[in-house]
Amino acid sequence: MQENMPSQAQDPELICINVDKVFDWIVKEMSFDISPTGPIDFPGVYQNTDLTGAVVTCKVVPATSNPIVILSRENRQFSIDGSTVCLQNLTIQKNFILTIVVTLPNGTMYTSNNIPVSRCEQVTLCAPKGTDVEILFTDLDCFVCTTGTLTAREGTITFSALTITVSVCQSIQSTFPVTVEFLATFCEPRAELPFTCPGVVRPQQCPAIFPTLG
Repeated sequence: MQENMPSQAQDPELICINVDKVFDWIVKEMSFDISPTGPIDFPGVYQNTDLTGAVVTCKVVPATSNPIVILSRENRQFSIDGSTVCLQNLTIQKNFILTIVVTLPNGTMYTSNNIPVSRCEQVTLCAPKGTDVEILFTDLDCFVCTTGTLTAREGTITFSALTITVSVCQSIQSTFPVTVEFLATFCEPRAELPFTCPGVVRPQQCPAIFPTLG
């Protein structure tokens, strides 16, 4: 039999918790083109690989090491609604890993080795010294604009005119850890869902064919 859980707190209580205060927050789009040149490593490709009619696509993800690097943080004065405000101009380097996929008409796919890609941009935030800058990529994609002629060599493919566009949607926040105080009541666990054992269930019989009547 399930017993009711005793209440742990009836009245609001003054509590303190650690949270990240958001100093500023923007959502920004950016796009950039890259044009890799020279032979690109493609494991499995041979000198005689026929690339006629191949479809070229790409994939892009944030780098696993140091995807975001704050290169500089400069104070700048701005006039907003008649008041002078000190904001920070941030130079941010974003690091990505790009891979190129070549798909032959017969379905055979060749994927390039990882290609490191970096791009820098500047944003203006309320992000004074001591705050952290956090960037969340809400959308990250790429597409191949041009390829030119594909030439296969042992383990490589060379594109005569490869252009790839990378599109980024990003949420950028400046934060700082703080301790806040407020009145709250403690949450209580829910009651366990009722459960009863099922009765005996017998499979449906077929009296029309068994047993036979003599």
